[in-house]
Amino acid sequence: MGRVRKVLTGPLVIAVLVVAVGGVGFGLYWFQPWKLWQDETVQEALPGVAETSAPPAAAPSEPPSESPSPATGPRTLASGELISHEHATSGTVKLVRLADGSHVVRLENLNTSNGPDLRVWLTDAPVKPGKAGWHVFDDGKYVSLGKLKGNKGSQNYVLPGDADLSSFSSVSIWCDRFDVSFGAAELARV
Repeated sequence: MGRVRKVLTGPLVIAVLVVAVGGVGFGLYWFQPWKLWQDETVQEALPGVAETSAPPAAAPSEPPSESPSPATGPRTLASGELISHEHATSGTVKLVRLADGSHVVRLENLNTSNGPDLRVWLTDAPVKPGKAGWHVFDDGKYVSLGKLKGNKGSQNYVLPGDADLSSFSSVSIWCDRFDVSFGAAELARV
């Protein structure tokens, strides 16, 4: 009886260990739990906005130069406040037209959890509070603006030139791996 147990135990133990190590490895890859304790802060300036410093002094023989008109600088077209969905999320979202006519989605003072495969989506879905809003953003039309650069700070995401802005009404911090919104903002035209 002891001999049968020994023969079955060796290969069985090895098989169980291989499956367990493989399962732990897959779980670590899939969930990336260490990201819950890692923050990535990104502080980007809005493109086309000069740093707040004094202009250079004009030479005495030169007339003073006029500062550029605000109409030629970036213009906010819509904005909204982020609400929490799967993870606590806060900050402001702005849809901005730049002086060159291109558009960016700007996240300001973003504060959310880090996670695997986070994206910034411009969507046509309504923003719903609580669990009702977790899974609605992939049901309709959306444009992925790329990976979230950081889970904290202020950052810009360029919109494709062919995006029809009139058909989008919200922005979501979307976890593509688990198909869930970390947080979202309804865009109100200004």
